[in-house]
Amino acid sequence: MFCTLLKAKLHHLRVTQANKEYEGSLTIDEDLMDAVGILNFEKLLIANLDNGKRLETYAIRGPRGSGVACLNGAAAYKGVVGDRLIVMAWCQLDDEERKHHQPKIVRLDERNRIVAAAV
Repeated sequence: MFCTLLKAKLHHLRVTQANKEYEGSLTIDEDLMDAVGILNFEKLLIANLDNGKRLETYAIRGPRGSGVACLNGAAAYKGVVGDRLIVMAWCQLDDEERKHHQPKIVRLDERNRIVAAAV
């Protein structure tokens, strides 16, 4: 049997931009995506700590080292610059894989720099 478990989490990712005219998604600094193993176009669940809203979208690579976190398209209505997000990606694991699974989690500061990691 397969079970859906947390694969990756960016905790306190700060929104740096919002672009309502883009087709959709969340643009994330590629260094941050790599830090937790989020893939380009991977499905995400996002929880906004500042307004309580949640949404599903997908990841888009942003420039490395930029700290970018841009809500695009309809997602731009779910937050404003400065909001803190919890960005989560999931994986499906069988019984054997679950025994050894550990999600990759990083906590970020106000400039989207990694301050703590559990990977």
